[in-house]
Amino acid sequence: MEKKNNDQSKLNNQRKISFLVLTGLFFIWGFIISMNDILIPYFKGIFELSYFQAMLVQFAFFGSFFIGSLIYFILSVKTGDPIAKIGYRNGMAGGLFLAGIGCLLFYPAASLHSYGFFLGALFCLGLGITFLQIAANPYAALLGPEKTASSRLNLAQGVNSLGTVTGPLLGGYLIFQYFFDPVSSEADSVRIPYLVFAVIFILVSIIIRITPFPEFHRSESPEKGLGVFRYPQLLLGVAAIFASIGAEVATGSLLINFFGMEDIAGMNEAKASQYVAFYWGGLMIGRLLGAVSFSDNSPKKKILYSGIIVATALGVIFLSNGIYITGIFTFLIMLNLFAFRIGCSLPGKTVGVFSLNIIILLIIAFFSKGQLAMWSVIGIGLFASIMWSNIFTLAIRGLGKFTSQGSSLLIMAILGAAIIPPIQGMAADSFGIQNSFIVILACHLFVAWYGLAGSKKMKQADNV
Repeated sequence: MEKKNNDQSKLNNQRKISFLVLTGLFFIWGFIISMNDILIPYFKGIFELSYFQAMLVQFAFFGSFFIGSLIYFILSVKTGDPIAKIGYRNGMAGGLFLAGIGCLLFYPAASLHSYGFFLGALFCLGLGITFLQIAANPYAALLGPEKTASSRLNLAQGVNSLGTVTGPLLGGYLIFQYFFDPVSSEADSVRIPYLVFAVIFILVSIIIRITPFPEFHRSESPEKGLGVFRYPQLLLGVAAIFASIGAEVATGSLLINFFGMEDIAGMNEAKASQYVAFYWGGLMIGRLLGAVSFSDNSPKKKILYSGIIVATALGVIFLSNGIYITGIFTFLIMLNLFAFRIGCSLPGKTVGVFSLNIIILLIIAFFSKGQLAMWSVIGIGLFASIMWSNIFTLAIRGLGKFTSQGSSLLIMAILGAAIIPPIQGMAADSFGIQNSFIVILACHLFVAWYGLAGSKKMKQADNV
């Protein structure tokens, strides 16, 4: 009995260490994904692109998520789940290494001054992040009880958002200021930063490869065939991921140009990139609050932990930006906490309530100018925060032996981040940036329905 308790204690400690390392991976890919928001206005300027052409950055990057996940799904249908064969650790290490190669390709792309080459490098980078996510997301869900899977994914996504906050701040400084040469028309500003990113990805790949992660093996064989399509919770979840992730990325992609409009804020690109961090910072705060809301802690502990998160966030904002911006964020966070309260710690209901809040903020942004319009759009980040983690866990409930196949389909649905930004780019070219946010509103109308009604449609697998 004592040996059994010791083994369980050892496993629990190993799981905690593994989750800590895993959250570091979430930070890394959050950082590199948010760098696209810097690349879009940068490439638009040096290559003289339209908004639609500039948004091809997101099409190339997130299009690779679809291609990579499709390849993975086809392999799983024909031969069984690849992750079950190579293990989660090897899957994550391989994804990191491929992402490092994609970053290395930025160097020749800059030397050749080729936008097409840059898009190819982004595709390779995105492919690596795809395989990393296919392994990392379900692995985070497996590192503990199923009922707290949403809490773990929200916490990991919160750290991911810390990366997306850091990306625009550091990336904007490096690309628009430190390495930027206004005289030269060459794409040299991205050469050194992405070379550094390549070294980091490859080093972390080696670290992951030698880290003793606990492996999880199901009693049944990896499932072949198309049986995964029998589960409505997965199919509707795929559509909801497509819409929510596409809307999240499209919103962030045009923020620098939106803040640069004279009747909004009239900011230059370097200044606007700092305010993009507020959008991604909202996602971080919301995800950390989501980790508390969906945990199995007592109500008193939830209040305590939420208070610590809010006080820390507002303290950092006050010290770095002063009382005005702190006051705005205080109001937005109070709205966010009220929405969590209405959601009653239920993933589906919370998704629906948060989408309705996004719709309200978008309506305000449509019909206002200046600071009100700017902060309404920034505030969307707080409410987009819990979409991925909650929809993901809702979609894989009860899939059993189909879980990895379902995960690859959900990662494939990140195609929304490749499709929706160019659609919004075309809308911006035709009707202006502010009116183009109608595309985001349409996405969240569906997500709101999914959260409040569609997520309740569920079928249990025969062998869980």
